[in-house]
Amino acid sequence: MFAIAVEQGQYKAYTLSNPTTNTSLQIIPERGGIVTRWRVQGQEIFYLDEARLTDPTLTVRGGIPVLFPICGNLPDNTYTYNGQSYTLKQHGFARELPWEVIDQATGDRGSLTLSLTSNDQTRAVYPFDFKLFFTYTLDGNTLTVHQRYENHSDVPMPFSAGFHPYFSVLDKTQLEVEIPATHLLDQPTKNTRPFNGIFDFEQEEIDVAFTELSSQTASVTDRAQGLRLTLTQDDEFSIMVFWTVKGKPFYCLEPWTAGRNAMNTGDRLLHLAPGASLEITFTLAVGPV
Repeated sequence: MFAIAVEQGQYKAYTLSNPTTNTSLQIIPERGGIVTRWRVQGQEIFYLDEARLTDPTLTVRGGIPVLFPICGNLPDNTYTYNGQSYTLKQHGFARELPWEVIDQATGDRGSLTLSLTSNDQTRAVYPFDFKLFFTYTLDGNTLTVHQRYENHSDVPMPFSAGFHPYFSVLDKTQLEVEIPATHLLDQPTKNTRPFNGIFDFEQEEIDVAFTELSSQTASVTDRAQGLRLTLTQDDEFSIMVFWTVKGKPFYCLEPWTAGRNAMNTGDRLLHLAPGASLEITFTLAVGPV
């Protein structure tokens, strides 16, 4: 049975836990609604840079940062809407703002629901009224993230959304990556090339997007840790991103609804009619190899 514990430190942390299976999930709502830790049968799944977590001037590297209302960066951090220029930093503002806990549930599953509402600060860089509701649910060895995006504006609301999970890894040469695509887009060079499932982890950085997916499920098998991670995403998430940095004990497998600069190009950009809402989900499942 799941329980939810609340601990007040530098930030208030909510921990969903099932002591019977030694499984837990920690969420810090005021630090961008971020999931910071996920333990499955005692094994830590996420990487977390503690120093960045405790420095409010820095974005967090670790856990699952939230990307909204853009994924990636914009040229000069700028986009144009209705003839007016706006400035948005990489991945948007949702990961920097405090979220509110509005519901929690325990039992055979544990869940926590957070919300984020537009305010003067967000409207200065993104001129729309919105409400977001995210429910994080642990059920066995599966984490489900259900999202509801609501447009409270009187005009259509363009946006993209995504997540940036950091997975812990001991030896990247022991990773087997299965992504349902035959080509990838190299983000720094903007070149497209064939993908055969092999990455060269001796590169200083791997930053690639898979934009033509043949299915919505990908997996990474970590032979060193003896586990397989499976990502399953709804169709609205039309892109998967893989990112890692040489010498850092993490890799990222990220669901995105649209690519970089979508606010300017319109490519794959989602639009919500006035008063409309959108509900989408992705899941992460962990199992033995």
